[in-house]
Amino acid sequence: MVLGACMAQQLPAVNDGHHHGDPPYLLEDGWKPLLNGKDLDGWYFKEPAKGGWTATAAVFWDPANPQQLLAAPRAGDRIVNGPGGGVSNLITKERFGDFELYLEFMIPATHNSGVMLHGLYEIQIKDSFGAEPPRMSDCGGIYRRWEGAKLIDGTAPRVNASRPAGQWQSFHIWFQAPRFDAGGRKTANAKVLRMLHNGVLIHENVEIEQRTPSLDIPEAPTNPLMLQGDQGPVAFRNIHIRPLRPLAKGG
Repeated sequence: MVLGACMAQQLPAVNDGHHHGDPPYLLEDGWKPLLNGKDLDGWYFKEPAKGGWTATAAVFWDPANPQQLLAAPRAGDRIVNGPGGGVSNLITKERFGDFELYLEFMIPATHNSGVMLHGLYEIQIKDSFGAEPPRMSDCGGIYRRWEGAKLIDGTAPRVNASRPAGQWQSFHIWFQAPRFDAGGRKTANAKVLRMLHNGVLIHENVEIEQRTPSLDIPEAPTNPLMLQGDQGPVAFRNIHIRPLRPLAKGG
């Protein structure tokens, strides 16, 4: 007796800037994982003496102690910066130009962290559930930065797509690196072409004129990614990247 049959189908192009159910690295080829599922190979500490990150098989959040994250004592496919945070920032050894980035994170109550695109342009991670209207300092905001001694305000997300503390969330980012002429003069600013937070559009075509105080490196055509560990506790998993390509029609 035939109980049923499942026929594989050719998937349509999903690089249209929208959410399509499963994470994009499962739906299309070309993605590179930045976590190897067992250790921190491929990354280095900004402050080696502080260290503090570990690869773990599971992250525990307790509503009775909502400001902490605990790592299971066995290696695995997610990383966490200790129960209280306040450790080194974590940087990729590899440098990237224009890219599409997908990652998932968990933040406990009241805390914040960030993802530094090119190590310089901060996308805020924060416990922002219910914050209305969202500000640039809320989750998904493009954080404020400095131009000499002048503070330039950041860009708030269009909507607050945050989930409650202790839940896994996702960022999906299309990033264009700054442009330079043959003499090294910057001719175009870095840009977040599009960004989804938990599948919801929160940024589109946002120029980033200056860097966030973070890594002591200049703007360049290629630079690393950095995960902020020197604030509160945070966990990451499923960090995937691929070279940027044009959005499919309808994006």
